[in-house]
Amino acid sequence: MKEISCKLLVIGAGPGGYVCAIRAGQLGIDTVIVEAGRPGGTCLNVGCIPSKAMIHAAEEFEKVAHMAGGSSPLGISVAAPVLDLGKTVAWKDGIVSRLTGGVAGLLKKAKVKTVYGWATFRDGKTVAVETETGTQIIRAETVVIATGSATVELPFLPFGGPVISSTEALALGEVPKKLAVVGGGYIGLELGMAFAKMGAAVTVVEALPRVLAQYDAELTRPVVKRLAQLGVEVMLGAKAKGVKGDALLVETADGKSTKIAADKILVTVGRKPVTEGWGLDQIDLDMAGKFIKIDDQCRTSMRGIYAIGDVTGEPMLAHRAMAQGEMVAEIVAGHKRSWDKRSIPAVCFTDPELVTAGLTPEEAKASGEIKIGQFPFAANGRAMTKLGEDGFVRVVARADNHLVLGIQAVGQGVSELAAAFGLALEMGARLEDIAGTIHAHPTQGEGFQEAALKALGHALHV
Repeated sequence: MKEISCKLLVIGAGPGGYVCAIRAGQLGIDTVIVEAGRPGGTCLNVGCIPSKAMIHAAEEFEKVAHMAGGSSPLGISVAAPVLDLGKTVAWKDGIVSRLTGGVAGLLKKAKVKTVYGWATFRDGKTVAVETETGTQIIRAETVVIATGSATVELPFLPFGGPVISSTEALALGEVPKKLAVVGGGYIGLELGMAFAKMGAAVTVVEALPRVLAQYDAELTRPVVKRLAQLGVEVMLGAKAKGVKGDALLVETADGKSTKIAADKILVTVGRKPVTEGWGLDQIDLDMAGKFIKIDDQCRTSMRGIYAIGDVTGEPMLAHRAMAQGEMVAEIVAGHKRSWDKRSIPAVCFTDPELVTAGLTPEEAKASGEIKIGQFPFAANGRAMTKLGEDGFVRVVARADNHLVLGIQAVGQGVSELAAAFGLALEMGARLEDIAGTIHAHPTQGEGFQEAALKALGHALHV
């Protein structure tokens, strides 16, 4: 049995873990990272990156299919397109391989030792890793738990056969003729819309009264409109009950039972923290519900043990994990660091896309009087030229001093505005700062400036 010692041990090489290890390595800390699969975690291997690749392929296919129908206002007509999903998946896998290889290279460059295998705590300073070549014992002064999250499985719809998770959905060899999606959150709708564009007949089953319930109804309205245009059937207030043959059993909002014919049933009802299988019972950590409890510097209740990313709770976002990982590495190196949670943008890659940063209008109202400025993309020249007029940018600010509290947008390609939104909140911008910043014309980003002008009472283009 081999033994190694290090100053810092990171368990899990997802976005949080690998960023933590790279930054620690850069700071000269003797660092070891343990990973059971490939570097990059869920996000890089079976989540954020591969799903965006498939969404892009679906968008391109749908554009060409639209042109083949002879109804493109751009005056372009083509023969009917054919999709080879196997080829698409191979292209997606190539991107994932390049990126996972890149992460492995960055860890090496930062002089981080990577151990591949499953780690289990023996005590607060000692971990046993089951590797291909046997058990390796690692002793560390400081440990960072970055074990991430996993797909939630429904007991009456266990994965296997026609019932798949997002992982299997991103590796299908052909487009299902009929796809049932259980769960109308962002993962279900991102993938459901992509498969609808590729030609699948999609039905979304959502137990709540509306889809994308974590966003306000005004923001999601353009997405609901687009779902209808794509022929996606949305069943609200409906509960999946099980599978029978090639059909999903559903209890509708009025209590009736119905069957939805489906070649594949994609279950996307959320994610749960990975807290089992790595020896949580061997160390005594305080929990916050099912998540590991942390303070604002990611310290757990045990001295010398930190936790970052999805295992520590919402929002379960890769960029939150990365920010936490970088901070923890710097704290371990003796730097004074804290973490400002005010601006963690969240992006939903549906069609159109959604972005939120900071407080919603409802949340902002709770703390006092507010001003809201909203600018529609229907009045934006660049959006018109891209056939993307649905949606808007909305800025929420304090009424008294105009401090910007939150920014939301829905529209084609608005995910790229997340950086500007985050920067404005991070730097404590007021409405006048955004309104007085010269935005390039013609761009969709002008909608941000116009929304601020609107809140100030003098929008120029609406």
